[in-house]
Amino acid sequence: MIIIRHEDVETILTGREAELVDLVDHAYRLHDEGRTAVPHSAFLRFPESRRERIIALPAFVGDDEQVAGVKWVSSFPGNIGKGLPRAHAAIVLNSTETGRPEALIEGSLISAKRTAASAALAARVLLGGEFPRHLSLVGCGVINEEVLRFLTALRPHWPEVTLYDLDRERAAAFARRCAEIVPGTRVTVAADAAGALAAGTLISIATTVSEPHLDTAACRPGSLILHLSLRDLTPEAILAAQNVVDDPDHVCRELTSLHLAEQLSGDRRFVGASIGALLRAGGAYRRDPAKVTVFSPFGLGALDMVLARFVRAAARKEGRGLEIADFLPQSTDQERR
Repeated sequence: MIIIRHEDVETILTGREAELVDLVDHAYRLHDEGRTAVPHSAFLRFPESRRERIIALPAFVGDDEQVAGVKWVSSFPGNIGKGLPRAHAAIVLNSTETGRPEALIEGSLISAKRTAASAALAARVLLGGEFPRHLSLVGCGVINEEVLRFLTALRPHWPEVTLYDLDRERAAAFARRCAEIVPGTRVTVAADAAGALAAGTLISIATTVSEPHLDTAACRPGSLILHLSLRDLTPEAILAAQNVVDDPDHVCRELTSLHLAEQLSGDRRFVGASIGALLRAGGAYRRDPAKVTVFSPFGLGALDMVLARFVRAAARKEGRGLEIADFLPQSTDQERR
């Protein structure tokens, strides 16, 4: 068993955005080919509050280096006011031959980076590689900071970035970090969410809301929204948009905006494509210039497994992590009794 701490994960993944986009691309293609097993995530909620939750995401990836495991990730929005990260995660990888757990990896950074990598990949595919000058980020937390890093790996300079967050101080602090990530970019903090939606034609939404609160009336025709937090847009906005997802069965659950749209419309015909199918087809997707396109990824556990496998391999190669030889029973004596 190898135990890999957050510090080691951060060292391994820093500056490797392009590689991680390729890994996410690989995972999506495998999923579309039916070479993954991704059961529905299990949500543990608490009677006192519906905002806090802990989610189990099990997955198997059946390529030449098979990997299986589970991510156990919490989301406690109240942590932000306590000076703690909103999300914490641990990933366990199991042997696909014996089922024995082989790695325990701190997973919050893997979770954030795979989300951002999927967003950047979708933007590249759905925009046909033609990135706009202006990027808007709604929600100034860890996820959108990673989104900015990953989009910058694909487009090295963004002339303009517009930010919005309910917490103005949080938005101001994020603006200062933007100057470090993309030097020379003109950064503006919008007065409200509508202002951010109207400013750019590429918009990433990553908030902690639990119920829809945004429509797309302020968006310019042809805008692309990376709807990463899944519950911001109203079901009516989803039904009026072109929609691309990672997996319809996964994303139309747990009262996401798309789940509510399905309940409102009675079917899933509003889902136009999955990202894996588009990748396998060469990325061809005809966007309606008069409509808003929305990419809504539920966040497949297969992505976490592929990145965790990458981290484990790098940790062993670089001599990182803590190897524990006696974590598991070494004989079958107990099974004979």
